[in-house]
Amino acid sequence: MMVLPLVLNGQQCRFVVVGGGTVATRKVQTLVKAGVTVAVISPQVSGEIQQFADAGQISLALRPAQQETYCFDDWVVLATDNTEVNATQAALAKAAGAKVCRCDITIDNDFSFPAVVDRSPLTIAISTSGATPALTRYVRQRIEAFIPDDYRQLGQWMETLRVRIKSTLPASERGPFWRRWMHSQAPEQILARRPDNAERITQALLSGNDESTGEVYLVGAGPGDPDLLTFRALRLIQMADVVFYDRLVGPRIMDLVPEDAEKHYVGKAKSQHAVPQDDINRLLVTEAKKGKRVLRLKGGDPFIFGRGGEEIAELAATDIPFQVVPGITAASGCAAYAGIPLTHRDHAQSVRFVTGHMKDGSCDLPWQELVHPSQTLVIYMGLTGLASICSQLIAHGMPETTPIALVEKGTLPEQMVHTGTLATMPAIVAGREISAPTLTIVGSVVSLHEQLRWR
Repeated sequence: MMVLPLVLNGQQCRFVVVGGGTVATRKVQTLVKAGVTVAVISPQVSGEIQQFADAGQISLALRPAQQETYCFDDWVVLATDNTEVNATQAALAKAAGAKVCRCDITIDNDFSFPAVVDRSPLTIAISTSGATPALTRYVRQRIEAFIPDDYRQLGQWMETLRVRIKSTLPASERGPFWRRWMHSQAPEQILARRPDNAERITQALLSGNDESTGEVYLVGAGPGDPDLLTFRALRLIQMADVVFYDRLVGPRIMDLVPEDAEKHYVGKAKSQHAVPQDDINRLLVTEAKKGKRVLRLKGGDPFIFGRGGEEIAELAATDIPFQVVPGITAASGCAAYAGIPLTHRDHAQSVRFVTGHMKDGSCDLPWQELVHPSQTLVIYMGLTGLASICSQLIAHGMPETTPIALVEKGTLPEQMVHTGTLATMPAIVAGREISAPTLTIVGSVVSLHEQLRWR
């Protein structure tokens, strides 16, 4: 059955809710939030309905529904658990010409309650006409996750701008202006809580002198599992005009990029750079100057061994607007998916991240500092130099029985966890085919892997 969703001005309506239990409480909550006039009839009510009555937000008649006299413009909600009572009151209400919603049936209702995503002035209603309330609530939760509360500020900002546009531009120019504005950087600047930037872009569009550059989004894609993306990361990924992505950004994450976006692989493996870093930096600037939304998509977190600082330094030097979106770094993601807590009161009170591959290609680390009791050591890009790492840690005083884990392809379906000790791990690696990306975790916490593994 096709239904027509309408937006109701609740200030012009009077709602009568018959019932005081769980279902009635949910309906009264919705109505009070909408600011409508509400009358409740029930011999017993929930504590929340009573609080609404005590606060003067609703009127309450603590009695059973009887031969009620409904008005033509009443909206009657029948929410008791007594089918007979609901049917009797529905007949009375319809005889008076009132609109009726029975919560115990889905047929012959004049209206039903949608699930509402409130980002006022933006309001989104989801309805199955009462057929499957659980589905409407589920879909509402999904939409709420992808439309954060910042959209409230965007809606309010645009509401104010609409008044300005009506007094500034003739009717024939308003539609084209809004199309240019919605495709400009202004909406994203408001969502990023930069209203001053949005105002500058708006003024340029109004004056016809829009020479604004694009913007670069430096986004951490996490350790591999797309479910670990942040909501902001997903939103910016889906907005991109051009994408520069790394080797560790998997195909399931790239599938989220718009089909018509330009995609450029600039990945790096050891001693094998598809595009040198300096060239990547220049490409980001060049594309942004064309007015494009440029997505720099990096595995893990861009500021943890991701060279993110180098890339935004060039953007900052050339006044290119940019945003940085943190991602779940490999240490957090891989350890969690391996069931290895990086800190634990009985094992480690600190954690240290180091890279096993220095800028000059060496693995010359401050070994003495890394050997510390009650500390977890996490080594990025340490697979190639693993034998040297193990021997150096032992040589500098770490017990050779110290547990060590290699998390191969962490968070992905093909994840493998290899465990041993500093003394045994070089031989384990030599006897197995282990490939990058692999994260190394050293410390007592590794002993918890068998007990806490969940994948």
